[in-house]
Amino acid sequence: MAHYAFLNNNIVTEVIVGIDENELIEGLAPEVWYSIFRKQPCVRTSYNGNIRKQYAGIGFTYDADNDVFVAPQPYASWTLDENHDWQPPTPMPVEEDKWYAWFEPNKQWIEIDEP
Repeated sequence: MAHYAFLNNNIVTEVIVGIDENELIEGLAPEVWYSIFRKQPCVRTSYNGNIRKQYAGIGFTYDADNDVFVAPQPYASWTLDENHDWQPPTPMPVEEDKWYAWFEPNKQWIEIDEP
């Protein structure tokens, strides 16, 4: 059993469970067969993140140059780092027994009650 992401302009539109990636369908690799069958690009994704950085979800972007799935940008002020992770303008404070959430209007972390 493997998971496959269908793409539209490199944006994930659907994720399915399909046959094992080592099996063939009519002599074709699953990604190829699913792409032809659906007339839509198909890329395997890994539920445990073993390939392509992370498990694809609807709305994720497939970066073909780096062969990774990138999550949607969580806030307009966050930037993508070299590891394809979104980073806030300032790091989240790390204090024992305190919880924080990003507050985009002020572009700062605010302390919250436990999530």
